[in-house]
This record gives sequence, C-alpha cells and structure tokens, in this order.
Amino acid sequence: MKRMRNILLASVVIFSFVLTGFAIAVELFWLAPLLFIAGGGIMGYGIKINKQERT
Repeated sequence: MKRMRNILLASVVIFSFVLTGFAIAVELFWLAPLLFIAGGGIMGYGIKINKQERT
C-alpha cells in the first residue's frame, strides 16, 4: 500500500510539472506558477511522509 501511494504521489508531481510546461506553452502565465507551487507542495508532502516512515 505504501509503495502504491508513493507511485501515485510521484505521478501527480510529474503531471503537475508537465502541466506547468503546457500552461507556459499556451501562454496561461497565471496558471503556470500555481501548478509549479502545487507540484512543489505535493513533492514536499511526499518527502515528509517518507521521513516519518523511516523513523
């Protein structure tokens, strides 16, 4: 179950960064920073979960 959650989180982070590039490509400059921050936040959450599981 933990492995599936990690894979899902990683997929969402990658998808968020891909959408950031797409938003820049179609000139939605207001959406790009939101997606970038969302990707960073989700990535930080995943790192936090992994650190808690190791201790």
